[in-house]
Parts: sequence; structure tokens; C-alpha cells
Amino acid sequence: MAVYTDVSEGDLEAFLGEYEIGSLLSYKGIAEGSENSNFLLHTSGGAHILTLYEKRVEASDLPFFLGLMQHLAERGINCPLPVVRRDGQLIGRLAGRPAAIITFLEGVWMRRPNANHCREVGRALASLHVAGRDFPLTRPNALSVAGWRKLWEASRERADEVEPGLATEVDADFAEIDRNWPADLPAGVIHADLFPDNVFFIGEKLSGLIDFYFACNDLYAYDLATCLNAWCFEKDHAFNLTKGIALLAGYQSVRPLEPAEKAALPLLARGSALRFMLTRLYDWLTIPDGALVQKRDPHEYIRRLRFQRRVTSAREYGIDV
Repeated sequence: MAVYTDVSEGDLEAFLGEYEIGSLLSYKGIAEGSENSNFLLHTSGGAHILTLYEKRVEASDLPFFLGLMQHLAERGINCPLPVVRRDGQLIGRLAGRPAAIITFLEGVWMRRPNANHCREVGRALASLHVAGRDFPLTRPNALSVAGWRKLWEASRERADEVEPGLATEVDADFAEIDRNWPADLPAGVIHADLFPDNVFFIGEKLSGLIDFYFACNDLYAYDLATCLNAWCFEKDHAFNLTKGIALLAGYQSVRPLEPAEKAALPLLARGSALRFMLTRLYDWLTIPDGALVQKRDPHEYIRRLRFQRRVTSAREYGIDV
């Protein structure tokens, strides 16, 4: 579930008084998601999304996230647009949490994406990278290699409870990443979490990108590698080459990759698989059963990580190098 903080009708009506979106007709919690409390609002002015930012989101990061959505929307990226309050601000407080209202995007996320969906996602990701080039704010990636180290240090002693031998495997991953992680590839604003549930479609047409609360500054090709892991594997954990070809072709139709980016893609995909495995592993081991924070099984990304270790060339993803 993703409603960690309840909101009373009276408090919500008072909060809405700070906006010019009409009077409250109805609201309900949105179950999907894992970081914040989200509600679908219906007011006399239309449908909106209310987000209460929970403890995992730093309030100091909110101007970056919300400002980025404004910036991208102004440059033609279909994404939610923060609603400005009567006082000119984007952020208020509700139920003891920082809170914002954003516009509602039509569409649904694809639980079984096909190659056409993957091509659309690649094109949208590259368009986001291009549109974000002149965004004036910056935010370091707290979940890059140094952040992974902290998660691993907190999880390593119990890792073999999840899979025997996992600690030795991941130690070897870190040794290779420390030796070879690239630092001089094209970089800028990335989404960093463009999983299928953060992309909406109407039929085969992509209607919008959501959930920018991991967005940061990092390598563009790392963001692309995250999409390869998130979009191009099947339920049996096999890599779907047709989807890989489509995703990469869509991306390069907007922003062609440099040769160095292509060469680094296998290591970046391995690092991305490690990152999402570690966040899942840490939560799996440290959050008690029954807690409100949604836990995801790390085994899916343990398998992704093992696949990526075997990849020696970006050709295996369906791209010419």
C-alpha cells in the first residue's frame, strides 16, 4: 500500500482552500507506490493528485523535484504539473507532512509491455534528457555507488539468508565496479526510476511520465541501463532481445549514444541491477512484516544482476557498437 498518513476531510478541505481548483467532491487513497502517500482528488475544478511526502523524501529536495516537473512540462514532456498555491508556492503542509497537488494524467501503466511500448519509453527517456539540459537546479544521486555501499554494509551480514553465497557474489560486483565505474560520460538530469508503473499509456501511445522523486544528476546511459533492466525482461527472467532493440532504437532516435556510452552499457546495467537489488534487500532484511512501507522481493533483481554479469558487449542488448 502507499497511504501511510491518513487525511481527514476537514483538514483536506482547509488545505484545498489554499488553491484555486474548486471545492472537494471526493478523494481516495492510491494503493500503488512505495515512498509517499498519494490520493486521487475530485474537485469541482477537475481531477488532481495529492501527495504527502513521507520520511524517506527530504523536504529540501522538493524544490528540485517539483521545479523539474515544471521545467519539463514547459518543454513538451508529458508529466504532472505542480499546482501553484494562492501564496505562489508549490508546497504546503497537511497532516504534519509537506504536501503538494499535481495535475492528473490520463492513462494506465502496462503490466505486460510489448516492444512498441519499449520503443516509446526509449524515445521519452531521451527527450527527458534533452529537455533537462538547461534545468538550473542540481541534485546529486544519493543512490549511486557510495549509496549502494552504505546499503550493502547494512545488509551484508544477513545476505546469505536470502540466497546462499550472495555476500561473496556482491563483494565481487563492488570490486569490479570500483575499478571500472565510468565518470566521464555525458550526464545531466535523469529520472532514475522509470519503471513500467511510472509510465502511462493510452493504448500504444505514451501519455505521460510520473514519479520524479528519485530524479537527480547522473549519467544518461545509467538511466537507460535502468530501463533495460526494468522493461526488457520477461516473467521467467529471460532478457527479451526484441524489447531491447526497440528501447535502444527509440532512445537513439532522439539522442544517439556516444561510442563510450555503448561500451559502458553492460557495466552500467550491472550497476543498476545491483542498486535495485540492494534497496530491496535492505528493506527485506530490516523492515518488519506488517510495516506500512512496501517491501519488494530482492530475488527478481538478484536474477537481473546475474544476467548482467555475463554480458560482455552492448550488442547483446540489440545495439550496434
